[in-house]
Amino acid sequence: MTSDPRRGLPSVNALLESDGVRSLLEHAPRDLVVRAVRETLDSARRTPDDTHRDASAWAEAVSHALERHQRRSLRRVINATGVVLHTNLGRAPLPRPALAAIEEVARGYSNLEYDLDEGARGSRYVHCASLLRELTGAEDALVVNNGAAGLVLALDTLASGRDAIISRGELVEIGGSFRVPDIMAKSGARLVEVGTTNRTHLQDYARALAEQTGAIVKVHRSNFAMDGFVADVSIDELASLGAGQGVPVVYDLGSGLLTALDAYGLTGEPTARDVVAAGASVVVMSGDKLLGGPQAGIVLGRGQLIGAMRRNPLTRSYRVDKLTLAALEATLALYREPANALREIPTLAMLTAAAADVHARAERLALKIGSRRVRVVESEGSVGGGAFPTARIPSWAIAVDGDVTSVERCLRAGTPPVVGRISSGQLLLDLRTVLPDDEDDFVRALTAALD
Repeated sequence: MTSDPRRGLPSVNALLESDGVRSLLEHAPRDLVVRAVRETLDSARRTPDDTHRDASAWAEAVSHALERHQRRSLRRVINATGVVLHTNLGRAPLPRPALAAIEEVARGYSNLEYDLDEGARGSRYVHCASLLRELTGAEDALVVNNGAAGLVLALDTLASGRDAIISRGELVEIGGSFRVPDIMAKSGARLVEVGTTNRTHLQDYARALAEQTGAIVKVHRSNFAMDGFVADVSIDELASLGAGQGVPVVYDLGSGLLTALDAYGLTGEPTARDVVAAGASVVVMSGDKLLGGPQAGIVLGRGQLIGAMRRNPLTRSYRVDKLTLAALEATLALYREPANALREIPTLAMLTAAAADVHARAERLALKIGSRRVRVVESEGSVGGGAFPTARIPSWAIAVDGDVTSVERCLRAGTPPVVGRISSGQLLLDLRTVLPDDEDDFVRALTAALD
């Protein structure tokens, strides 16, 4: 009878006493090392070939298991997908001034809710308000923790228990299967749909207006486009209708664009200043999309309405922390000089980079990698983040041939992980979204994966 190879497995204590494993105890808690040892032994029991290891191989296996346990769950990733605002990869990378502001505020105390001029309690909601007023022309501004929170807060303040009129063609679904009508319902507003999926007219809104109307809502269709026999109502038309009836108009702008990108072929997305000037009573947008800052919900609008929202008890549950405010304020300050914003805010820099420059970077990095399995090919990037849904951005990528599934898996398992995309049997690593500071790590990771 053949002896079961698992009988030869070392005990937990034997491995803990071995030189290679014992040295791990100098850098990690004993309980964690024991856990790594047990997992290594359990894995070996399931794979008989793994039972025949010498002392150094056992130590290496335990070390790898320990590393997995010590690795942070949230980690830096190199984005080589070509999708600039990749929601799954954290959307907008922060500009350097925002990172510096976070570090400065995080390492000690701050005047988060302290008025230094008066020497008394202050409010966290003043820190970005003046910059937002300056950049958008709004009377007042409020920052909450994300765009959906801003919409719920606006409707809870203006239309709780009352009607909120919205076009059927704007009842969109956003990421993670969250739907605008579901979000609106949580505010306590009664949803009143007008028009049809493809065509809504001003008269549809006018007929729906009633004594119980709390708000007219317009949602910018930022994550899809409708073409053909379609019609919708502009924000200035709705603002005029609402003003005549004393009904506020809430515009969910979504992407948070602060400077036009038409010169770079990205058209059709209104800026925050545009919709404020058009007469929207309240504008809600995100901070981590086209604005290029941290996750935040930015609410702009008439002073009286923003003040009412600020006093709403629900606001406390949506408030932002000091790190978000620090990063947002530093990002917003860059917009005082648009050319500076395009250069220093990574999202804008990636979106506006010339294809020829991306091509040159791809050629340079491919040369550094020096493998016959890689070549530079034309690619097509996208904006992502529910913005400019039909835009396709000319780009360049490093293409990997051969066993691309294994290479892709190795890249994801590396430190830092590299995420690309497989298309037509090739692994494509688009250089438009690889940050300049990540180039060396990108080359090392791909070289190791190819080996």
